[in-house]
Amino acid sequence: MTTFDTLFFSVFNHYKTTYKQKANTIAVVYLSLLQIALILVLGAFFSIFLEQMHVNTFSASKGWTLFIMTSVFIYFRNWIVYSGRKRKVLNAKTNKNKQTTYSIWMLWLLLLGCISLAIILLNA
Repeated sequence: MTTFDTLFFSVFNHYKTTYKQKANTIAVVYLSLLQIALILVLGAFFSIFLEQMHVNTFSASKGWTLFIMTSVFIYFRNWIVYSGRKRKVLNAKTNKNKQTTYSIWMLWLLLLGCISLAIILLNA
């Protein structure tokens, strides 16, 4: 299991007790937002780095278009992977191995930290 699988099941298991029907949707949205925020941080870092190196690869509008296309792809990939049979198989593996779970507060702070870091890098 990957790190993202572990993060998904940590969020899924936390919200499964209170929101039985929406737990999967919440976990998919959380994981997608986290992956999109990480892509945004990497994109902002490389944008600043390449700007300081005076490398003109492509314009900002093309970069945002690429980011939006990547974001849509990430969401649909996570939706397909974690909504069907593969989620049930991974969940069975998680229950058998009793993998570590993360605190829900730490997971949401991780997401907020990635988003704030991306905003700081984009404003620099």
